[in-house]
Amino acid sequence: MTSIDESLGLSPLGPQQDSLAERTIAAVRQGVRSGALVPGQLYSVYRLAEELGISRSPVREALLRLGETGMIRFERNRGFRVLVPTPHDIAEIFSIRLALEVPAVRRATSRARKEDLVAVRLKYVAMERAAAAGEVSAFELYDQQLHALLMDVEGSIRTKEIIRNLRDAVRLVDASTLVQDRSLTDVLVAHLPIVEAFEAGDATLAAQAMKHHLQETGQLLLRRALVKRGENPEMESILWRTLID
Repeated sequence: MTSIDESLGLSPLGPQQDSLAERTIAAVRQGVRSGALVPGQLYSVYRLAEELGISRSPVREALLRLGETGMIRFERNRGFRVLVPTPHDIAEIFSIRLALEVPAVRRATSRARKEDLVAVRLKYVAMERAAAAGEVSAFELYDQQLHALLMDVEGSIRTKEIIRNLRDAVRLVDASTLVQDRSLTDVLVAHLPIVEAFEAGDATLAAQAMKHHLQETGQLLLRRALVKRGENPEMESILWRTLID
């Protein structure tokens, strides 16, 4: 198996701000993109831990999280296989995210304290710096953390966990909109209306901005997944309307 850690561009220690489980998820995602991990092929948990230079415990934690999303299938005493989401899976994932995350951001905006506003703005600034430097992995991490911060303010642990699992699922898709369909700056700008509405305390506008962001991202991912599978990209609008509209 080609070195996943090498394809990800990480040293054995990795960025300090990354948790080891997050680092493993990022490595699996990049491994799928680079071809180091082939969907359906059997891989060893122990080998993955060795290649990443970390202990087996956080690797198992990361794979269990991915297993909860349906993107990893374990085979008893043998290892695991990567299962990339189908176009239908992607549409279904975003239908759930829209149903949960939009009202959650509305509630978070209504409940935000001054320190919450500062934390969200600082995370956006971190995204801004990563975009300027062209650091895709760091940008994706800060993007995830920004969404997680909003869920922290909202206060529902179960909602946050469900959304995290759904985000983990689509992060494995070899159809990332970053670089291929949108630049880092494009994605950064798409988050700005959410942050500004949150800071202004406008719950309705924050919810609308989140809805627009999720719809745009979901449709791009769905379209690229259809193309990847050799299917008609025009099916995107039909599938999207069937599950979401």
